[in-house]
Amino acid sequence: MKRKRLIIGGLIVAVVGIGGIAALWGRGDKGVEVRLEEATSRTLVATVTASGKIQPMTKVDVSSDITGRIIELLVREGDMVKKGDLLLRIEPSTFEAAVARAEAGLASAQAAAVQSEANRTQAERAAQRARELRAQNPNLVSDEQLEQAETSFRVAEAVAVSADRQVDQARAFLQEARDQLAKTVLRAPMDGQITRVAVEEGEVAVPGTFSRETGLLMTVSDLSVIQVNVQVDETDVVRLHLGDSTAVTIDAFPDTSFTGRVTKVSQSSSRVAAVASTDRAVDYDVEITLDNPPPDVRPDLSATAKIVTATRDSALSIPIIALTVREHTPISSETAPADTTDGKKETEGVFVVRGGVAQFQPVKVGIAGEEHFEVLTGLATGDSIVAGPYQAIRDLKDSSRVRPMSATTLTAGRRT
Repeated sequence: MKRKRLIIGGLIVAVVGIGGIAALWGRGDKGVEVRLEEATSRTLVATVTASGKIQPMTKVDVSSDITGRIIELLVREGDMVKKGDLLLRIEPSTFEAAVARAEAGLASAQAAAVQSEANRTQAERAAQRARELRAQNPNLVSDEQLEQAETSFRVAEAVAVSADRQVDQARAFLQEARDQLAKTVLRAPMDGQITRVAVEEGEVAVPGTFSRETGLLMTVSDLSVIQVNVQVDETDVVRLHLGDSTAVTIDAFPDTSFTGRVTKVSQSSSRVAAVASTDRAVDYDVEITLDNPPPDVRPDLSATAKIVTATRDSALSIPIIALTVREHTPISSETAPADTTDGKKETEGVFVVRGGVAQFQPVKVGIAGEEHFEVLTGLATGDSIVAGPYQAIRDLKDSSRVRPMSATTLTAGRRT
């Protein structure tokens, strides 16, 4: 009897042990919980996003070429002007006095030139008479007298030429003085709007010799053609082309999107990295011309441009999050050169799920849309791939068992 009870007890322990092992095996065999998606075809649009400022295509910074006090300011910001309209006046008294001095100098030089010409004519006649008398009778004019007469003529001729040059110089001084006087009146260089006035009446205008901002008086802008000047990272600028369509949002008009085209891509960077920071990225200036800008747009408004660089219709695609990197050992070849490394390199790919097992599959991708990559090689339409979550994809091993994420978990994931 006792032996029978021992046998029954042993059987019970065995059954319980087997059941526990089965339960543990069942729990371990469920696999990693992942989100699955099929590789499908869709339209992909690759874009480059950059921020910048609204600027007119044409604007002129008006500055002074002379130093003087502003005595009359005739425009304000927002005024519309025509080419040639008077903008401001600078105190002209100093320059009027310079013109008067130059006119007097010219008159004096002209009088001296007339006198010099008369002296030259007289010396020429004296030299001519000396030559004639010498020819008639050598005893009437000595060699010394003839030489003196000819020398006097040459001197008088040189003085007359110098006097003429003095007249030219005085005339140039007068023209320069008049030009300086004319610069006391500044007029609009083109049709447009006054978008900036940097001075007040009574201030002193100075030339912007060392700084453009120092000499700036005002800015006239042609707002008929509006551009967005953005800076694009060096990794993206190579994808841009003239004529690329662009959607532009302006912070001042948050409910409206404007269309435009890329009209200029700079060939040199706008910021050159210092030698000590060569690892820093550089940016390139890109100009986008708006098709129909808002009528009340202003320079320097903040804007964001989304430039379309490529479009693919019916492209086989995968979620961006699905693409990962794993070490991959390429197939060796007898003709391949010997590799001194460990033979492994990182390869882009996705985890394809077949029969509940995730296999790493190398793929080649093309353009990137908002949320999906174009797949060029490595997948077929309908292949089931691991599309999330990120942590699961990062930790997933090749040939691991996986199971679809429950509806409750998917809903919770979307909420977060």
